[in-house]
Amino acid sequence: MGVNEFGKVAVLMGGWSSERDVSLNSGAQVLRALQRCGVNAHPIDVQRDSILSTLQNGGFDRAFIVLHGKGGEDGVMQAVLEMLNLPYTGSGVLASALAMDKLRTKQLLQGVGLPTPRYLVLDENSDPEYVAANLDLPLMVKPSLEGSSIGMTKVEAASQLTAAYHTAAHYPGAVMAEQWISGKEYTVAILGEHALPLIRLETARSFYDYTAKYLADDTRYHCPCGLDAEQEAQLQRLAQAAFTAVNARGWGRVDILCDASDRPYIIEINTVPGMTDHSLVPMAAKASGLGFEDLVYQILAQTLPTAIERKHVR
Repeated sequence: MGVNEFGKVAVLMGGWSSERDVSLNSGAQVLRALQRCGVNAHPIDVQRDSILSTLQNGGFDRAFIVLHGKGGEDGVMQAVLEMLNLPYTGSGVLASALAMDKLRTKQLLQGVGLPTPRYLVLDENSDPEYVAANLDLPLMVKPSLEGSSIGMTKVEAASQLTAAYHTAAHYPGAVMAEQWISGKEYTVAILGEHALPLIRLETARSFYDYTAKYLADDTRYHCPCGLDAEQEAQLQRLAQAAFTAVNARGWGRVDILCDASDRPYIIEINTVPGMTDHSLVPMAAKASGLGFEDLVYQILAQTLPTAIERKHVR
């Protein structure tokens, strides 16, 4: 496989979601890695009013999607690329839209019998005491359509619930209150048909929030994760089952929390995970012997099979 097979590659980054800055950081890292590999890669800062003409007139042969959140990770950009018949990295329209919506993902996981924390959908009239009685305290309140822990609040008293709701309701989509799982947190990177080594996350903050993910220097990433081989394999299989359930493909990440009895719960599925210097997929790839350049090259190489083999579910 030679770099010339890729042709001209658009690295799609930026966009208009609340995760724009993270996407620009991820995109810059991916762009440099592809260029170091000799790929004819070009940065595209995605703008809502010009991206269609940019892609139509740019002479591109394929796209590497490094867009996080609304407009890039939710099936919208995937649909644009399908319309233009441009091969692209990662999941298709259906999987992208499903995984971006935490509420719909939870409903699907429940439907296929995969474990996920209990939850309630909130509105401005929700009774805090009822929510606390049903989910116990503490609990998590989160917007259903945001990533990078944006808009999330740990609620430790029923009196805090209304403020947490309004924080999450600032963002589009439903607002959920979710059962708090007190235990160890793991993330499972998926590359092709394989789950990479698990990473166990440890933060001094109340949970693995935006600051812990992208800004803090004291967040600890344990890989090896501390589980024995069979325990790790069980969580890898669970992550792959969740990834398959939403019809995801190519690459991604599944986040899992285990309670005090080591029972696992799927928290969310990411179809375009971060690729910054703090990001988890590159860490897991490195633990498996795959450097960053090799990782992005392998992700891009998934766009090379024929249209029939590569066809996405719409």
